[in-house]
Amino acid sequence: MQQPVLSKGGSFSDTRGTVAYNNSFDVSDIKRIYIIENSTTEIQRGWQGHKIEQRWFTVANGSFEIQLIAVDNWDLPSKELEPIKYQLNATTMDILHVPAGYISSIRCLEQGAKLIAMSDYGLQEIQDEYRFDIDYFKDKG
Repeated sequence: MQQPVLSKGGSFSDTRGTVAYNNSFDVSDIKRIYIIENSTTEIQRGWQGHKIEQRWFTVANGSFEIQLIAVDNWDLPSKELEPIKYQLNATTMDILHVPAGYISSIRCLEQGAKLIAMSDYGLQEIQDEYRFDIDYFKDKG
């Protein structure tokens, strides 16, 4: 199974302001883009993912914790699966690539944070969404 990849971005500041960038990110696979903004920092969106669809996440404002789990069985995943944790913030345009086969849990770390999500499939182009209760995985979330 392909592993998640964090594509490091950067930023440049001068008297005019700041530019955040990620010059190495190839957008050719992207078909859809949307923004996630949680109503509070206590909300945790998860666990949701895809067998086929890939996603990419970057932060437009604030910061987020994203946890990923590689699913071992889509009908009845092991409750002992361990998440990989990432923290993304808007200071640099780091982009987290989530390959097919993963589910995610997303939590904003500050009020007003905005997460840009990108997908390689259009809305309803395929039926590939899997959801598990936030408390499904032992002591996770």
